[in-house]
Amino acid sequence: MARFAAIGLDHRHVYDLTEGLLAAGQECVGYDPHTTDQRVLAGFQKRFPQVPAVVRERLLDDPSIDFIVLSAVPRDRADLSIAAMRRGKDVLCDKPGVTTLEQLTAVRRAVQETGRIWTVCFSERFTKPSARKAWDLVRAGAIGRVVQTVGLGPHRLNRALRPAWFFDKPAYGGIINDIGSHQIDQFLAFAGAEDATIVSSTIGCFGTDPTGFEDFAEMTLQTPSVRGYARVDWFTADGLPTWGDGRLFVLGTEGAIEVRKNVDLAGRDGEDHVFLVDKTSTRHIPCGDEPITYFRDFVSDLASRTTSAVPQSHVFTVCRLALEAQARASRFVAVRGA
Repeated sequence: MARFAAIGLDHRHVYDLTEGLLAAGQECVGYDPHTTDQRVLAGFQKRFPQVPAVVRERLLDDPSIDFIVLSAVPRDRADLSIAAMRRGKDVLCDKPGVTTLEQLTAVRRAVQETGRIWTVCFSERFTKPSARKAWDLVRAGAIGRVVQTVGLGPHRLNRALRPAWFFDKPAYGGIINDIGSHQIDQFLAFAGAEDATIVSSTIGCFGTDPTGFEDFAEMTLQTPSVRGYARVDWFTADGLPTWGDGRLFVLGTEGAIEVRKNVDLAGRDGEDHVFLVDKTSTRHIPCGDEPITYFRDFVSDLASRTTSAVPQSHVFTVCRLALEAQARASRFVAVRGA
């Protein structure tokens, strides 16, 4: 059993990370109560009443703690990660792991110099049974050679729940760096690629307050043999019974897969649906009971110093491509009433 602590209780993703690790048999021995959002802190205390509050420096200096879970304000995650690694701890970070290329370079250097594991949980693939099932089908050759992927990542804004930093671009790094990183992770995985080229990227500001807030983005990626398109936005309507109708389409030379991660609109109950079309039939594959192995694999990697959950190089590449796509994006500012 590994011992971990939660630092940076600024985003609700810290709940999912902590719950996943506890379910994998690990022990959370403390959390840093410092936060920019008291609602997140209160939610953590309610969910995990057995975990004690401990000041950050004590957690970082405690040699009995094996790794740190980070869900701080994104611009602060790199510095906190480096501080943890230089004190002998591995790091599991919420996405995005960094907000600038300079931060990514510094994190890379810390990994190389300390030998610690620094990873980012791209939850839209790692913790969704339907995405894992689709990946297994692709690797098994169910649809032949992959030709193209289309990833859709709509999100609900939930303005009343968002802290001030959520609307501050330097704090979160921009829409592609933030939620677009999920789509880059998925493209590389389903393309079976170690790297990709950003063909184009566009960021839209369609009038969500405050002025200039990035509420839409799209990008096209490619490898020598696979193309990919992705769209992310903050326009999920309140009528949808989940935070977003996340979808992934994978086109192959001998079939196609559609992943409905969160909802089957006006159809089957529950989350995690996969639809497979191959040479012989069309099938619906319910995936709600498929096991999630990400957290168990991560903990195994800590002990064996391996990368079965996700290769270290993949995490770095996703971060770099997200930052590149964000920086190179053309901008579309919608004119209200036009």
